[in-house]
Amino acid sequence: MKHPLARTEVDNAWCPGCGNFGILKLLEEVLSELELDPKQTVIVSGIGQAAKTPYYIDTHMFCGLHGRALPVATTLKASNPALKVIAEGGDGDMYGEGGNHFMHTVRRNPDIVHIVHNNMVYGLTKGQASPTSQKGFQTPVQANGVTNEPFNPVSVALALKAGFVSRVSIGNRDHARKVLKEAFLHKGYALVDIFQPCVVFNKVNTYQWFKDNTYELESKHDTSDLPAAMYKALENDPIPIGIFYRSESPTFEKNVRADEKSALYEMSHDLHRVQALFEEY
Repeated sequence: MKHPLARTEVDNAWCPGCGNFGILKLLEEVLSELELDPKQTVIVSGIGQAAKTPYYIDTHMFCGLHGRALPVATTLKASNPALKVIAEGGDGDMYGEGGNHFMHTVRRNPDIVHIVHNNMVYGLTKGQASPTSQKGFQTPVQANGVTNEPFNPVSVALALKAGFVSRVSIGNRDHARKVLKEAFLHKGYALVDIFQPCVVFNKVNTYQWFKDNTYELESKHDTSDLPAAMYKALENDPIPIGIFYRSESPTFEKNVRADEKSALYEMSHDLHRVQALFEEY
């Protein structure tokens, strides 16, 4: 049965077996389950294989520069608070080129869902190490293996007191669906870091590897305990998946626009005051 939000007639540029397919289906399912209006939903992405996801979902979309999805998503939400805004891309796009935006978006706390396809490699540009590549990982560029400590987005988000911090694995679909749905229901910034394999350029971190090297956070984990969440985020053998932390606070759009809920394009403007402002410059 065709999913109501799927664009199945569009040619897909991903490799057979890519984890992006599972994330696409997961996102479609959650959007439909929550009955979000496609005309009031926007997916913003940058550059990369993961960033092609908006092409295949029947919502509004914006594809911009490499690593620049988050400022666009933040602005969209502030300009029209009624929109459901999703920022989406790969680990290189979001944590490498977009690393600065990642940190400051967490600090601003816009009401957006931030989905990151984390396959620990650059897939679009043919397999060099990404910020999350593990030590020792060999690529055509890092022929002797990666020597840098891998970037830990969960611990960074927690250190900046992000309102909703989670990690899932696309190979654990039922668990991933539950967590992603909770992210959409959260009021404020919500990070969903999704482990997925790159079947062409990463022969180490496969579906089986993620299955063998992750475990679900137990139900007794207190998601309101920030120090406990940070402790869990630093574990890496095995790696915990689930909701690490959640706490709601005033959102960016609430802070900059107070109680204003209407979209900017619906508001009237005093053109004489606008012209006077221009003339000052």
